[in-house]
Amino acid sequence: MKRFMDEDFLLSTETAKKLYHEYAETMPIIDYHCHISPQEIYEDRKFENITQVWLGGDHYKWRQMRSNGVEERYITGDATDREKFQKWAETLEMAIGNPLYHWSHLELKRYFGYEGCLNGETAEEVWQLCNEKLAQSDMTARNLIKKSNVTLLCTTDDPIDSLCWHKKIAEDDSFDVQVLPAWRPDRAMYLEKADYLDYLQKLSDVSGVKIDSFSSLIEALKNRIEFFASMGCTVSDHGMAYVMYAPATDKEVEEVFAKRLLGEIPDESSEAKFKTAFLIAMGREYSKRNWVMQLHYGVKRDNSKRVFNALGPDAGIDCISNYTPSSQLAHFLNALDETDELPKTIIYSLNPIDNAAIGTIIGCFQNSSAVGKIQQGSAWWFNDHKTGMQDQMKSLASLGLLGNFIGMLTDSRSFLSYTRHEYFRRIMCDLIGGWVENGEYPADYRVLEKIVKGISYNNTVRYFEF
Repeated sequence: MKRFMDEDFLLSTETAKKLYHEYAETMPIIDYHCHISPQEIYEDRKFENITQVWLGGDHYKWRQMRSNGVEERYITGDATDREKFQKWAETLEMAIGNPLYHWSHLELKRYFGYEGCLNGETAEEVWQLCNEKLAQSDMTARNLIKKSNVTLLCTTDDPIDSLCWHKKIAEDDSFDVQVLPAWRPDRAMYLEKADYLDYLQKLSDVSGVKIDSFSSLIEALKNRIEFFASMGCTVSDHGMAYVMYAPATDKEVEEVFAKRLLGEIPDESSEAKFKTAFLIAMGREYSKRNWVMQLHYGVKRDNSKRVFNALGPDAGIDCISNYTPSSQLAHFLNALDETDELPKTIIYSLNPIDNAAIGTIIGCFQNSSAVGKIQQGSAWWFNDHKTGMQDQMKSLASLGLLGNFIGMLTDSRSFLSYTRHEYFRRIMCDLIGGWVENGEYPADYRVLEKIVKGISYNNTVRYFEF
């Protein structure tokens, strides 16, 4: 029997061990999509206790605590941090097979030196150990990033954001990790939302463009894109329930927008026309600037209205959606490709049944302008576990070039989440090592080193041109 989470954790062959320990393990990290607060980075936040680091916004954990019958006051309510930690420790006992079990113990091991297992009985010793460590000067937000061997990270930022914290970080010579903004214009696209007109006013104010038409909306966004570019931004991201393609004339789109300005909520057909035009306009602008466009879709959000009304979004009440026909995605990409305005694009679906469809679609739009110009993104959210990562990489390898894959990202709000890159790299090395040991790929370590280091780090540097 293997010891729990030993140095060869998840590495089942000798080749896998060699690939991980000699090539992947020490590679730096670029986190090109996360939700870490730039303010907390600039202020070099110090955490009072492990609950603040682990449970203060982690809806992954919140879901499982609810699944374990924990009262909400111990999750997001007024219970003490120690009480919340106890409930999490008790929940973790039941999480056999869940990636949270592995992530949590990797974090305890790497950042706190804890070699045991967290459960209801060991909660007190872990609480004491972690809090003693967190009191040390080398456990602040910046130091946790540095300890994790991160060279660059991209946050997630709204067009109306002043990016003041990014400016402060960039001007601070004492911190040599690049922290760049990433453009996330979802609120400008979600015209069906009740607060949409209020948002437009804020966008108008910050851009200096009076928004009274669809064309002026795009001009306001171009103004903000210019500002984001001046702050080093080269990455965009769009979150949506599904990718749609509903082409419309300029007149039709303007009519939809004009009705929304008058307070009318559009029907589904009108909404699809507007969002298609919006995404195409943004894609063209990204292409001009050599920005990367990320598309995250396949999620149905805020399913429990009771929880949403109490806590708002990102409360752990989202699920997989099965509504994105591959034809819609292909049509959308083609609309940009026809005029040679398709930017580098990364496609993520929350629904794993989309893996093969994405793998075939991306092959239709590759060209010599960039190696792996259109990427299938890493297994995302409900899929970033062992099976999900294996399935995504196997599908990509079967239908495309796994060796050009840009690898893992955290998509996290936690400064301890960088062990997910270790988790991913171990799974990746085990997968490739298995193919080699089974005679499905030669034991050519010159090429294998290139592939493993590429997926771990080098491909990301090349793709984003960081």
